[in-house]
Amino acid sequence: MEDSTPLRIPGLAQPVTIRTDCWGVPHIEASSADDAFLAQGWVAARDRLFQLDWWRRRGLGRTAEVLGAHYVERDRAARLFLYRGDIDDEWAAYGPRARSAVTRFVAGVNAWIAATERYPGLLPPEFIELGYRPALWEPEDVVRLRSHGLYGNLEQEVARAVTLREFGAEVEDLRRRREPAVSLSVPEGLDLAAVDPHVLDTYRLAMGPVATHPAPTRTLEGSNNWVVAGGRTKSGRPLLANDPHRAMSLPSLRYLVHLICPEFDVIGAGEPALPGISIGHNGSVAFGLTIWAVDQEDLYVYELHPDDDLRYRYGDGWESMEVVHERIPLPDGDREVELRFTRHGPVIHSDAARGVAHAVRAAWLEPGTAPYLASLNYLDAGDGAAFVSSLDPWRAPGVNHVFADADGRIGWCPRALVPVRPNWDGLLPVPGDGRYEWAGFREARELPTVVDPAKGWVATANEMNLPEDGSWDPVPVSYEWYPPFRAQRLHEVLGADTHGDVAGSIALQNDDLSIVARSVCSLLPAGGEDDGPDVSTGLVLLHDWDCRMSVGSAAAALFETWLRGPLRERLYRDALRPLVPHDQLEVALAWVVPDDSLSGDMTVQTELLNTCEDQTRVLVETLGIAVRRCRERLGDDPATWSWGRLNTSLLRHPLSQHADESLPWLRIGPRPKAGGPETVGVAVQDPATGVQTTGASVRFVVDVGNWDASVAINTPGQSGDPRSSHYDDLYDLWLAGEVFPLFSSPEAVRAHTESTEILHP
Repeated sequence: MEDSTPLRIPGLAQPVTIRTDCWGVPHIEASSADDAFLAQGWVAARDRLFQLDWWRRRGLGRTAEVLGAHYVERDRAARLFLYRGDIDDEWAAYGPRARSAVTRFVAGVNAWIAATERYPGLLPPEFIELGYRPALWEPEDVVRLRSHGLYGNLEQEVARAVTLREFGAEVEDLRRRREPAVSLSVPEGLDLAAVDPHVLDTYRLAMGPVATHPAPTRTLEGSNNWVVAGGRTKSGRPLLANDPHRAMSLPSLRYLVHLICPEFDVIGAGEPALPGISIGHNGSVAFGLTIWAVDQEDLYVYELHPDDDLRYRYGDGWESMEVVHERIPLPDGDREVELRFTRHGPVIHSDAARGVAHAVRAAWLEPGTAPYLASLNYLDAGDGAAFVSSLDPWRAPGVNHVFADADGRIGWCPRALVPVRPNWDGLLPVPGDGRYEWAGFREARELPTVVDPAKGWVATANEMNLPEDGSWDPVPVSYEWYPPFRAQRLHEVLGADTHGDVAGSIALQNDDLSIVARSVCSLLPAGGEDDGPDVSTGLVLLHDWDCRMSVGSAAAALFETWLRGPLRERLYRDALRPLVPHDQLEVALAWVVPDDSLSGDMTVQTELLNTCEDQTRVLVETLGIAVRRCRERLGDDPATWSWGRLNTSLLRHPLSQHADESLPWLRIGPRPKAGGPETVGVAVQDPATGVQTTGASVRFVVDVGNWDASVAINTPGQSGDPRSSHYDDLYDLWLAGEVFPLFSSPEAVRAHTESTEILHP
């Protein structure tokens, strides 16, 4: 329905038409890229104003202004991780388009905020609930915010140091697998006693959700993507599929948008606070990304001067920390905080009594590393070669880029700012006295690129995928990758399918077959009369199971209860018993596989099972225990068990911790959810509640060349305004594994337009 009401937007050069389709996707048609980015900021604020404001407050360290003095330390932590370098260097690092694009985008956000001043009814209810108004943005806010990206590996450095100190290298091998395999070596001069988990409290406050107390951050956010050449598809055209896995949130982390202007015509998803898109297509090239687990962080440990805790040993002398004082606004005044920095980065912990301090060096605090902003460079890429060239400025986060173009080319291009560590491997903290310094960064041209592989397809799922055929001179990008199970399933399906199509890729994105379950269940004995009723029940369920983590599956419920409960406990306990004193066994077990862990390292667990001396006995005994646990939790009759009772989707608004819990829009669900941590259709859950924490809120499949045949989904909806019909209208589709057409042709867009706005200068 056309809306002829003129909307006057300061800064526009020409009128802009915004057609919002029936799935809530805005299609923005402008006479220039500048006007397109300004209108994108306008619609992003229209649909996601509270989310944008919350991200800005969280990143800039301004939550206490709204929530009160309990959040001062959280704000201080966030300010430590802002970009504080030269702003001109920062803008230049992204390429020529970034500064103007961000400036125009922010002008559009501010124009909507100004409209809420004139028309208070536009203000979303979150602001009413908390009693404040949204703040205006500066362009620099977009690039200074760094704490919402996906990085590594500080948590693992600390966990590894503690494990080595308390239990030894063999126990560390059980805790975490390293790829490529490398022996551990404690850096010379590092006192392991100076490292404990609490040194990361401030880091966790900065990087996690808005909370007053730090918690260990989860590291299982990943993604799947693949490209298939036309020689292996029904249509003869390439296919590209991408489903980024991030924290399940309300509203969605991603936002779909279509930008049409003389410079480019792109449709897909980005983050609501950024101009452009990072996943989608431009009518010539389709593109997608997954996390490439580059080690971009190091923890430095300093010896403090005995008489001055603002000085630390460096080389043959002492160096002074930079001290910055800032004021954090509160509802009833300001609070001054102190920020300390060494030559390596922000100081996150200091203990004058022990004479030790810790700071973080992060590649993502270098110029040009605001997450995903470098995607602006490939919006107008005309073919695969241009797309590859456009990735030269990409620095953070580390990602596996894949592409397919209308000429039939496909490719894989991992890109990141990769630190060069000349004399250590990045697996442990290092002394900050000058012996361990980065020697620059790897250039984009030094990283692997594969175009038109002979097998006719490429897939990535965050696994260790560094080439092993000598085609690339390897550098220590990382030794810590995601488990290989999703990648194995992708290779299995794509390697066998020579007639791929959009429907097949949708099915694969939602695939709930567990490679781990298939492997483990194949080891089960046939069973006999002496097994007892519990073991017999378990063997019958698992022998007849198709190894799919479907919501109605009783076997899936039993398997996950078994795998992450009695079987895990037995395997790790048996493996630890000869490595630690008897009185430390349970302590070691709790450290290596903590209670809030999903599974320990599942790759290690499967290796332990495969090498178990008394495998059959371990399997049978632990399976009986798992059956009894299921009876206690789900009822005595296995016919009533189901995986969907243990694995649920429940989306929570960020205000659910800070507002009246009775507000209906603070949560969506719970609903049964298929999939598991190791399936392609991933569903990583909180072990304590069974609620999915990580998954694919957005999915794309692009039919390259037949662009209107492309499809997408975004859950729970496009809008973040609880009053909108698009707040949760896609949730049921997403749960069912369904999608909607991602139309981009003018005819199809007009045919599915739900409302039209004309923005005027």
